[in-house]
Amino acid sequence: MTRHAEDLIAIETRLGAHNYKPIDVVLERGSGVWVWDVEGRRYLDCLSAYSAVNQGHCHPKIREAMIAQSERLTLTSRAFRNDQLPLFYEEIAALTGSHTVLPMNSGAEAVETAIKAVRKWGYEVKGVPDGTAEIIVARENFHGRTLGVVGFSTDPDARGGFGPFAPGFVAVPFGDADALEAAIGPSTVGVLLEPIQGEAGTIIPPPGYFQRVRALCTAHAITLVLDEIQTGLGRTGRLFAEEHEGIEADVTLVGKALSGGFYPVSAVLSNKEVLGVLKPGQHGSTFGGNPLACAIARAALKVLVEEGMIENADAMGARMKAGLAGIRSNLVKDVRGRGLMLAVELHPEVGGARRVCEALRERGVLAKDTHEHTIRLAPPLVISEAEVDLAVEALADALRACA
Repeated sequence: MTRHAEDLIAIETRLGAHNYKPIDVVLERGSGVWVWDVEGRRYLDCLSAYSAVNQGHCHPKIREAMIAQSERLTLTSRAFRNDQLPLFYEEIAALTGSHTVLPMNSGAEAVETAIKAVRKWGYEVKGVPDGTAEIIVARENFHGRTLGVVGFSTDPDARGGFGPFAPGFVAVPFGDADALEAAIGPSTVGVLLEPIQGEAGTIIPPPGYFQRVRALCTAHAITLVLDEIQTGLGRTGRLFAEEHEGIEADVTLVGKALSGGFYPVSAVLSNKEVLGVLKPGQHGSTFGGNPLACAIARAALKVLVEEGMIENADAMGARMKAGLAGIRSNLVKDVRGRGLMLAVELHPEVGGARRVCEALRERGVLAKDTHEHTIRLAPPLVISEAEVDLAVEALADALRACA
């Protein structure tokens, strides 16, 4: 028996921890760019589970790979080898040019893994005194919700009430290369950045920023870590967002779309110098690199490339950005983004972006507000021209209704 939305929301409110404030739509089914609620109403998904569903909801080829592997072997732990892990290594290394891969589960685990590896590299390779390693991060960053990560967040909601925090992080303004250079000290071992700050409102740094960051890291023997968990795997119209800047990171973090939304899979991509410092027993995960995860990730990467999703993100992103920029509304302060990672920032006097997102829901489009005044738009990379135009027109109509 199907439960009504209000009943399901009431149960969730009563029994669940209130650590999220979702838009009140209860979804039960998805296909491609579309999702359906428990009452059967269809919506165009313009969030893609924060870019985890780049390949579209329930992609049949990824689903087939998951079902086939689930009938063979799902988990061995890394105490034993499995036949899917080396194939995953081989295929992701060939696609990304990585020399060494360390698989984990969630994006936050990949970030924590990188922090541990870069610190250890700093002690054993760079030679900084033990216990003094520093990593430079950007203000307004978002790298996950673990205790280690929120310790270097500047968001009071993310870190408030969770201390004490581990030392060893220096926060500087995002996009300010002079500030980053000034923060470099004798114990700086790493710089950890998002190519585009997603949670902060799709913030793009000024031209030349990352070229200078790359040059500074090279000159000072610092490991550059780029968190491409949201921006990577086609979201910005390139395999990785770093390609827009013409640089290469020393460590690249991927997750979310690495499984196409079917299963938590993440990975740290680097070289033997950085990841080679980790020896047996020093880091790991029971589920990291399990055969089910690897089979799913292999299929997710394959369809991303073979079905032209990265190129489509580039073309449809340009179309959507132009459409959004063409909306005539006094509520809109700015339209920005790359590929299908877009944002519409509203003037503060509008009264918040959430009410516009709720108006969008009533018009059959799902998007999410961030930082109070910004609407994030990140549909699956399989979106068509007609669907892009539908989303733009729905937003224009929602803005008119909220004016």
